Amino acid sequence: MSTPTFPPLMQGVAVSGGEAPFDRARAMAAMGCDGGTVVHNVQADRLRAALVFAPEVALAEAMAMLPLCGVGFQNALGALAPPEVAVHLTWEGGIRVNGALCGQLQVAADTSDPALVPDWLVVGLDLVLLQTTEDPGETPDRTALYEEGCADVPAEQLLESWARHVMTWINRWESDGNGPLHAEWMGLVPGVGEAVTRAGISGIFLGVDERFGMLIRDDATTHLVPLTDVLEDEA
Repeated sequence: MSTPTFPPLMQGVAVSGGEAPFDRARAMAAMGCDGGTVVHNVQADRLRAALVFAPEVALAEAMAMLPLCGVGFQNALGALAPPEVAVHLTWEGGIRVNGALCGQLQVAADTSDPALVPDWLVVGLDLVLLQTTEDPGETPDRTALYEEGCADVPAEQLLESWARHVMTWINRWESDGNGPLHAEWMGLVPGVGEAVTRAGISGIFLGVDERFGMLIRDDATTHLVPLTDVLEDEA
């Protein structure tokens, strides 16, 4: 297994066995590690990684890193996988490959106050490479990357590509704001115009606002569920 190579301003930290990169990254961030640290654990059936950010904007704005990392993943897999492989990103961070759930992005920060600038923010990636159940047909809504025509995509190469595309999008976000990211991401989000329930609100998923908050229309009004609703509990 090769050692992944990351772009300038990113540094890799490998963990092994059952250790979760997302948990290690949160602990390292709380101890003051540098932004750009990529904690990763590549196994035969699973690719997990987490990227530490050191935001300079309030949490409400910094939450854009979740959809940004999702778009970076879609771009990375799109560059390596056969052209017929379709990748979609759910609002809460799910990764769907050819219509079935294949992985998950998650996000945590040292604060849940949208008005505060976080000391750190971590986005984690957890991708299933191989199904380990005896009968994958029992869970048709779930899949694995290598079962969707991507068996020739090396996990380490996908990890490297994800990091490069994330860095490209960070640079674009810093220069151009949310607009280009919003346009790219909304083209990948399924379920717009369909019924949804989130944060105790049920209605039609209309799309998102400029900060990627979910807009839900019920019989009476349009509700906004901010993206901070998907934050993991503080460590």
